[in-house]
Amino acid sequence: MNGESIFWLPAASVQGRATDTLFFALLALSAFIFFTVLVLIVTFAVRYRHGSGAPRGEMPAFARREFEIGWTAATFFLFIFLFWWATTSQFATYDAPADAMEVHVTAKQWMFKTQSPSGPREINALHVPVDTPVRLVMTSEDVIHSFWVPAFRFKRDIIPGRLTQDWFQADKVGSYHLFCAELCGTDHSQMIGQVVVMTKPDYADWIARQPQGDDLATEGGKLFVQLGCAGCHGGRAAVRAPNLAGIFNREIPLADGNHVLADERYIRDSILQPRREVAAGFEPVMPSFAGVVSEDELTSLVAYIRSLRVSGTTGEAVR
Repeated sequence: MNGESIFWLPAASVQGRATDTLFFALLALSAFIFFTVLVLIVTFAVRYRHGSGAPRGEMPAFARREFEIGWTAATFFLFIFLFWWATTSQFATYDAPADAMEVHVTAKQWMFKTQSPSGPREINALHVPVDTPVRLVMTSEDVIHSFWVPAFRFKRDIIPGRLTQDWFQADKVGSYHLFCAELCGTDHSQMIGQVVVMTKPDYADWIARQPQGDDLATEGGKLFVQLGCAGCHGGRAAVRAPNLAGIFNREIPLADGNHVLADERYIRDSILQPRREVAAGFEPVMPSFAGVVSEDELTSLVAYIRSLRVSGTTGEAVR
């Protein structure tokens, strides 16, 4: 693939370059400590060998104390610095920019299915524009998988029943290997694909040439009606259920007195486990849709609920 060499795979993302910088810094520090200790061991082994005339008196007490305090303090603060550097570097990968391009990934034996809210569906492939943050919303239909792009230094486990979110920003045009890095069954080794990074004009042209279908929110809206959700959560529903208009990313009170952010995780869990976190003022009468809707359908439903907003005149949900 693009940019590969025999000895080192060059980083092709912003996060990859940060990871490489940290790696080489730790490698250089480790090499410095290793060779320093090696030189000291050889020096003292030769100088204080049996029969040599080197002085062997005890080190003064104050020198021993100051050396021990200084060495302990230096290594402690070095550890704190390295810990801070590594953790801040890793935590930064979990907060995607607000303008990030969103891509939904569903993993199953033995493929990755990808789709952006308004883009085409792909299997074992993902096309993205260069220098654009890409937020991945990932889930699994069966067992644990792992989305691994070595050139991006990007690897995240995808766990069934849980939503995994992360992001990357590719900064070099090319085609890069995509692997599942978690043993997931008989054909695990065949669960491979590619991430194609394109210039922004080329990506726009590629999108225009793809078959056009309904976006995720439109598909979710149709499913919302088919499953009977609109009968309870609609603006004029007879059953008393929460109005979903404008609920996304809003903090809501729960029946147990706690509060929760209505993000993708909460909406997903409310569909599959409706009695787990019940909104305050409502009875836990909603049935579970676990086993009724597939992961793809669940993704569409979440996208539809995200798209709802409140009408300024009637207070009903509109898109």
